[in-house]
Amino acid sequence: MSGWVTGDAVVLGLQPARLPSRALAVLIDLAVVWTAYLLITLGLAVATASLDEAAGMAVSIASFLLILVGAPIAVETLSHGRSLGKMACGLRVVRDDGGPVRFRHALVRGAMGVVEILMTFGVVACVASLVSERGRRLGDVFAGTLVVRERMPAARVQFVPPPPPWLVGRFSGLDLSAVPEALWLEIRQYLTRARELDPAVGRRLAERLADALVTRTGTPPPPGVPAEAYLAGVVAERQARDARRTVASGAGPAGAGGKGTGVSGGGSSVVVPPVAAAPRPAAPGGGGGEESTVRATGFAPPA
Repeated sequence: MSGWVTGDAVVLGLQPARLPSRALAVLIDLAVVWTAYLLITLGLAVATASLDEAAGMAVSIASFLLILVGAPIAVETLSHGRSLGKMACGLRVVRDDGGPVRFRHALVRGAMGVVEILMTFGVVACVASLVSERGRRLGDVFAGTLVVRERMPAARVQFVPPPPPWLVGRFSGLDLSAVPEALWLEIRQYLTRARELDPAVGRRLAERLADALVTRTGTPPPPGVPAEAYLAGVVAERQARDARRTVASGAGPAGAGGKGTGVSGGGSSVVVPPVAAAPRPAAPGGGGGEESTVRATGFAPPA
């Protein structure tokens, strides 16, 4: 999977991190934490030399919990999922929906990390990551989080082609709440690869996806609209709704240009594809307005 897709059919420009990069990040974090723990333990041993054995043991347990457990949780919370090791490897911990992690997520991950990383020397975490489709360890499963790659080549992000201009806004009243995430993902994958498929195969696949979408929404496409154009128009409408909700919640657009608009909402990167400008109508007598629409979009407007 080249990008993580939410239930709103919005591409988050992120990829789940795999075991090698995660293991390297954990090793860096452990090296830093254990170095700090040893230095602080030596200092406390000198400072508490006059205390009795019970008090010394209490100080040792407290330092272990604060440095090896509490410090990683605090760093992950304050940095919104980026420890030193993750920053070095270009990784970040995010929620399942792509948003930033909070204290409760870091607390669950840290508590589980004591068992599956410190007590078992990382064996349980490695096995869980290998078994998981998205490379998640047990702490991620219980916390509802995911470790993703932040540094990813821009060419790896695929944009869904915009719908024909004459379909923009035609689906504003469509109820999309019952459309499942799996169907959105299938539709997006089809639209990004439609030009690479055999025409007959692509037409059958588009019709199947359009029928599934009609079943979920309860509203058939307008008469004369091809299945591929219908799918592109509905996906664009869903993305537009998500962008409006993000902007209304207080996050403004991060940029605008021919390559799309990035909208940042609390740590999740949303990629909204550019909307193609409607072609200018031909001058009277020119007879080229409909032909220019076909060249710009690949779809002919309904008669």
